[in-house]
Amino acid sequence: MFLRPIPRSLSRVASWLIVAAWLAQMGLLLDRSYLQASSLNLAADLARYGSTAQWKGVYYRGEKIGFMVGQTIPTAAGYELQEDGQLQMALLGATTAARIHTLARVDKAFALRSFVFSLDPGSGPVKVEGTLDGRRLDLTVETPSGKRTESRDLAEPPALSLNLSRHLAAEGLATGQHREMAVFDPATLRNAPMSLDVQARELVRAAGRPVPAFKVRMQFGGLVSTSWITDVGEVVREESPMGLIVVKETRDRATALAVPGDVQTDMLEAAAVVPEGPKIDDPAAVERLRVRLEGISVGEADLQGAGQTASGDVIEVRDSRTLPPGPADPGAASYLAPEPFLESDAPEVRAEAAKAVQGVEGPRARAERLVRYVNALLEKKPTVSLPSAREVLRTKVGDCNEHTALYVAMARSLGIPARIAVGLVHLHGAFYYHAWPEVYLEDAARGRGAWVPVDPTLNQFPSDATHIRLARGGLERQAAILPMIGRTRMRILDLQVTPGSTPVLVGRAASDMKPIDIPIPHRDAGGHGCWSRPPR
Repeated sequence: MFLRPIPRSLSRVASWLIVAAWLAQMGLLLDRSYLQASSLNLAADLARYGSTAQWKGVYYRGEKIGFMVGQTIPTAAGYELQEDGQLQMALLGATTAARIHTLARVDKAFALRSFVFSLDPGSGPVKVEGTLDGRRLDLTVETPSGKRTESRDLAEPPALSLNLSRHLAAEGLATGQHREMAVFDPATLRNAPMSLDVQARELVRAAGRPVPAFKVRMQFGGLVSTSWITDVGEVVREESPMGLIVVKETRDRATALAVPGDVQTDMLEAAAVVPEGPKIDDPAAVERLRVRLEGISVGEADLQGAGQTASGDVIEVRDSRTLPPGPADPGAASYLAPEPFLESDAPEVRAEAAKAVQGVEGPRARAERLVRYVNALLEKKPTVSLPSAREVLRTKVGDCNEHTALYVAMARSLGIPARIAVGLVHLHGAFYYHAWPEVYLEDAARGRGAWVPVDPTLNQFPSDATHIRLARGGLERQAAILPMIGRTRMRILDLQVTPGSTPVLVGRAASDMKPIDIPIPHRDAGGHGCWSRPPR
C-alpha cells in the first residue's frame, strides 16, 4: 500500500522545541485529575533513566511548561536512544498536559533501524512504530481503536543523526564553521538538508552553574533554532523564535512543574495574528478579503485555488458562494484514497458516513449534510493528538483537526474527493491557526467542477471568506507552517462586505444559484471556534 509521509513531529533531530511547538498547535483540554494521575504513571517510565541521563526544563516566555529527559544506551548492534517528556500549558484558558515517549534504535554509525513514537493526551496513546529493512519501511499506527499497517520502498537508505551534537563535537567545534548535512526527515520520508553555523563560544547557565558552550544556529525544514553545545557535545540550552526555551537542569528542578492553573501565558492566544487595517465585524458577511501577509514562506500552489489567489505577499479570498465552477480537476480522484490517519476504508467510518447521509442524494447535498453531522457529533474541545478518523469517531471529542480528519475520511468513503487545508481564520478580532476540509464537487455532464472550502468545526458550508489557506495536507503540512508562528504580520488591504449571499451550486451559473432544500441537523455557526476561547 502507498504510505503517506508521517508527521514531522516524530523527528527528534529537529529538536524538542519543534515537538513542543507542534503540540501547542494541536491544543489540549484536560482536567486537573489527569495532571495528577499523569505524574504517577510517568514515574515508572522515568525510572529507567540513570545517572548519565540529561534532564531539561521546557519554558515558554519565562514560564515552566514541562520537562524532558533523554539517554543513549549502547547495544550489541549500536545504540538505543530513549526520550520521555511531559508538557503542561495554558491553552484557551485551560491548564493542559500531554506525555510523549520516543525510542529509536540505530546502528553504530547512527543509521536508523527502527523507532517508536507515542503521544498520550489522556484518552489513550497513539503509537507509531517503524522498522527499516534496507530501503523498505514498515509502519504500524496503533490507537485504542485498532492497528493499521502499511509499507513503502524508499528511494535511498535513510540516515538519522539523533546524536547530532555529539557528532559535531567529535569532528571539532570552532567559531565560524558552516556545515550542510542531509538528515532523514519523517515528514517527507526522505533526507532533507540541515544547515548549521557555529558562532561565538559563550558562558551559559545550566543546572545552576555557568557552562562554556558554542552557540550553534540550526535551520531544518524552515525552522530556525539556536543551541548551545559543549566541547563534548552536550546540549545545555535550546531556543526558538516562538519563545520556547529548553535548558539543562537537575532532575529535581526539571520535573518540578507549576501547580495546575498557575501557568498564565496562553500559548495559542499568544500565537494569534491581530491584523492592522479595517475591522471585521461579521466574518459570515465578508464577500472579499485582501490582505498582506509578512513572515510566511509556503508553496505557491498551496496559496492558489478554492476561492483564493496570491501574488507575492498579497492574498485574496472570495466567498465561495459567489464563484462559478471551473474546468474539471483530473487529479481530484487522488483524494479518495485512505491514508494512515484518514481511514476512509475502515468499516466503522464507512458505516457512520452512510448513516450521516441516509436519504440524501447527490455529492453537493451529501457534502453539506456531512458538515452539519460532524459538527453536531463532536464535542468541541482542543485536543492534542495525531488525529485519526477512527479514533475521533470513538471519542467524539476534538478541535478543528479532529473535525477535519473525520470529515475528510467520511467524505472519501462516500466517493467525494476531500483534502485538508490549514491556515488562519478570523474569530473575535484576531486570526487563529486553523484546519478545515476542501471538497471537490463536480458536474460531470458539463465537465465542470470546483474545490469548495467547508468548515465542520464552525458549521459552515461553504466556509466564510476569512479562511486564509497557507498549506494543504495532513500533520506534516501543519508542521510546515510552524516557522510562521510568532513571525506572521497581517494588514487588511481591502474588505468587501455584502448583506447576504447564496450557497454555491456546482454546475450552474451564479445567477441560477439557490439553496438545496433538504432536512439537515443544524447548529448555529456563531459558537466558539478551533482556537477561540471557549465560553466559561
